[in-house]
Amino acid sequence: MHIYQNHRVGIFIDVQNIYHSAKNLYQSRVNFQELLKHLLARRQLIKAFAYVVKSETALGEESFFDALEKAGIDLRIKDLQVYAGGAKKGDWDVGLAIDAVRLAQSLDVIVLVTGDGDFVPLIEYLRLGQGKQVEVAAFSRTASARIREAADTFIEIESIPKMLLKINKRRERGDAGIKKQRPFAREI
Repeated sequence: MHIYQNHRVGIFIDVQNIYHSAKNLYQSRVNFQELLKHLLARRQLIKAFAYVVKSETALGEESFFDALEKAGIDLRIKDLQVYAGGAKKGDWDVGLAIDAVRLAQSLDVIVLVTGDGDFVPLIEYLRLGQGKQVEVAAFSRTASARIREAADTFIEIESIPKMLLKINKRRERGDAGIKKQRPFAREI
């Protein structure tokens, strides 16, 4: 991979994928501000998008969204769909792919922050059909082997310094043995 300062970069972040991987694997949050800085590697940022699903019940969600925006990341927000049987759905795969294709002409490098193997056809189209350099950043333990192979470069998020922030745990009053964690926090 060649990194040039004049490269125009677009970053597309699958927040649910990365958030849940960090939480489940490392009991941590991702420092999105540091992630953005590392992925840019002194190149020119054209656009950074974070694809989020809004839930009525998530604690701290608004402050988390505000912090992403303060880091210079544009939000794409979709409401969580709840079906009659109780099933829930909220993904941005098509929206992320459309944005990446739409912006590809004004970019030299496209960075996908996801481990989801469903993005392999997008990567192949951007690399082979559009001649773009495609980098993927994800947690190595949850990244699809197919997405690793399809990308020009695979970046292991867990190996980036200052990337993981431990989730603050606080004791509930009156219950010394149970700890509660916040799903979102202001720090990014």
